[in-house]
Amino acid sequence: MTIDDTRLRLDRALADVTRTFRGMTARSDETQCVCHWGSDDELALLKTPGGDLDPDLLRRTWDATDFTDHGAVLRRILPQFARELVAGRIEALFGMHEVGRSFARGHWQQWPTRQSAAVREFLDAWWTHGLNDPDPAVPVHQLLALCAEASGTLTPWLDTWEALDHPVADRHLAAAVAEWEYELMGDALPWGTWDDEDALRAELTAWLVRYAPDRLRALDGTGELQHRVRLLGLTGPARWEDPHYPVRSY
Repeated sequence: MTIDDTRLRLDRALADVTRTFRGMTARSDETQCVCHWGSDDELALLKTPGGDLDPDLLRRTWDATDFTDHGAVLRRILPQFARELVAGRIEALFGMHEVGRSFARGHWQQWPTRQSAAVREFLDAWWTHGLNDPDPAVPVHQLLALCAEASGTLTPWLDTWEALDHPVADRHLAAAVAEWEYELMGDALPWGTWDDEDALRAELTAWLVRYAPDRLRALDGTGELQHRVRLLGLTGPARWEDPHYPVRSY
């Protein structure tokens, strides 16, 4: 599958999100705090079908944790939200895993089949395109955190990555290892989660130890990244006393 193919799939997924959620609104009795969220007029926009929100209101809306029905609010903004995500115009203070949590708060996997399928295809298509894109708007390591938090699992996203035998995907892997190795060496997940952190960290670590070395070999001229991945498979003194253990405090 070429990058043009993955972009076409993503464009179709975005169009389907627009068709599926066009005209949806927040509940008529939805409330929000005028002091910290926004005005009654802004809340009224969420109860009105159609029309994009300004960037600041969109951010406050997806980021809020205290809507009565976050799922309905998420459905209202999804056509715009999905487009802005793919374009790289959504910023999260601590990382894109926060966007994934917004999806999780909406319980999208429990929505009617047509709606949940549209969201699933959007995430799948975006992830596949990101892996094939040499310069994705959202870095792959951040996109993985988003997808994992949105779905509550790492497994399907890692399976897709592993099945993609492509040099661009391998370069993303090298970049991700460089981003993650500090936290993983300290036995911590590289992003915040509301799910089982230990289980996610263990799955990610085991996957890297099994899958990454062969894919990094052609890209890692010094072998340093391969040694860091190898160290992740060790525990206790075997890791700390290894000559390749980095000389810094974890």
